[in-house]
Amino acid sequence: MLIWIVLIIVPMLFGLYAQMKIRSAYGRNVQIPSRGGIRGVEAAQAVMRSAGITDVEIVEVPGELSDHYDPMHKRLALSHDNYHGTSLAALGVAAHEAGHAIQHKVGYSMMSVRQTLAPATQIAAGVANFVLIAGILLISSSFGGTLLMFGAIALGLICLFQFVTLPVEFDASRRAKAQLVNLGIVDSDEMEGVHETLDAAALTYVAAFVAALGSLLHIVMLLTGRRDD
Repeated sequence: MLIWIVLIIVPMLFGLYAQMKIRSAYGRNVQIPSRGGIRGVEAAQAVMRSAGITDVEIVEVPGELSDHYDPMHKRLALSHDNYHGTSLAALGVAAHEAGHAIQHKVGYSMMSVRQTLAPATQIAAGVANFVLIAGILLISSSFGGTLLMFGAIALGLICLFQFVTLPVEFDASRRAKAQLVNLGIVDSDEMEGVHETLDAAALTYVAAFVAALGSLLHIVMLLTGRRDD
């Protein structure tokens, strides 16, 4: 029971905390306008331009915190508030996504690994829950053990993907923070709001990795216990 709490409940609570943290940090700093009044889309353009990137399209997408960089189509997507906004949160998020575009341009190795893993990880994420639930229900049979093994492989791939994502996200934030100050988009004394927003966002990726690792260890323990029986 204690092990189940450590592997499943604790990561779940950590994930909820991380989501609350990013919502709180973003909600607070999206209300604080930057002195320069530069919009998120302009900040992203400036950061990419400083790295010699001129072939990435910046588009507005619906939703909140739906921002992302699509390396396949060289498209940087910003949510409405971050595309048009001049807040510290908007500038931080926009520069962070531009950081991913820079990673793509310079051939950042961990981003390349992440891109390679992405297609297989999407498939694994789509089948993992079904396979694991079926395997747990049929755990007393040999077929249940086989399903659990396939589920463990899927979780292992997801876990690896989440692990590789960590340095990719941390590096993008590092690039973003440096460029915002170097380009004069944000004054150094305004960076606290940027730090808070991006650090809270990074915590969500840590939580995702911890959750995936906890689930993987749980299934491995089930398989090990089944063999001992």
